[in-house]
Amino acid sequence: MPDPIPARKSRLGLYLPFILLLVGIVAWTCVWFWMRIQVQDRLAAAQAGLRAAGYDIDWDSHSIGGYPFRLDVTLVAPRLRDPSGWALAASRLEGEAYVLTPGHWIVAAPQGLEFTRPRGGPVSMKGQLIRASLSNLDKRPPNVSFEAVKVAFTPAPGAQPFGLSTADRVEFHLRAGPDDQGGVFAKVDGGKARPLGLLARIAGDKPVAMVWNSTLSRMSAFTGPTWPRAVRAWTDAGGQMSVRNAGVTAGEAILGAQGGMLTVGSDGRLRGSLDLSLRQAPRAISALGETGAIAPEAAAAAAALTAARQQGDLARAALTFEAGQTTLGPVAIAPAPRVY
Repeated sequence: MPDPIPARKSRLGLYLPFILLLVGIVAWTCVWFWMRIQVQDRLAAAQAGLRAAGYDIDWDSHSIGGYPFRLDVTLVAPRLRDPSGWALAASRLEGEAYVLTPGHWIVAAPQGLEFTRPRGGPVSMKGQLIRASLSNLDKRPPNVSFEAVKVAFTPAPGAQPFGLSTADRVEFHLRAGPDDQGGVFAKVDGGKARPLGLLARIAGDKPVAMVWNSTLSRMSAFTGPTWPRAVRAWTDAGGQMSVRNAGVTAGEAILGAQGGMLTVGSDGRLRGSLDLSLRQAPRAISALGETGAIAPEAAAAAAALTAARQQGDLARAALTFEAGQTTLGPVAIAPAPRVY
């Protein structure tokens, strides 16, 4: 009897894993390119929206890469200027998000930033690390963090001086909170005052530090095509800023606020008051008058006021913003800061 012909074995089990892997790679590639198109469209929409609101925003070129697991966006020579004259520019900005968490972006400025003050002119900012993170962009406010480490500030030729020459660390954080609130926190550590400037007159060669910790209410109302319209909508809805802790330490001199409530008036200037504690206030206020930060006669009156109220090494007074004026106790010292 002849031997039976053996049954031919199927090789599907051998090739199936490779077929599934190939299908998965093709599907993932399609998803990545779809997300790349989404990023491209949102970048163009954001640029068009800011231009329609009166902002000047542009860049020389851009690219989107990072396949297969990241979305990397690089902007060459980006620049943004608002209608009031504030501007921000960089030689290069690099943004990165993972495909699985596309709502969380890390942005770095490896060659530094340049910010322009409406009256003071441009200031270059370069450091060991300058980066920001953005997340929860659908919330109001979104989560925003900025940090700069070992940073140096250099005014452009012809620009007005800047208060600090260097700082060990600069931080800013914006967070969404419960009950329609938002938190704002900022800090400067290890600052060095610019020689011959106001802070140098107060601090000498000692470090300068700053802190600001506050809570914003009615954040859902903070909306509008431009900064002024968003602020007006927020104040019309009863939005306020509750200051928990704020202060400046310049050498031995300290200006601290342990509480206060602020908002914005219809003229765009700050309104409200802060409860201040001041150490070495007469000397610091006199320096304000000597450098022209406030009028000399107002500085003299404010210095006399704080000297009269000093108990031990501290003086207490209310800093009030009302009717377009800033007053320390009963002494008008300067116009109220303009928010828009």
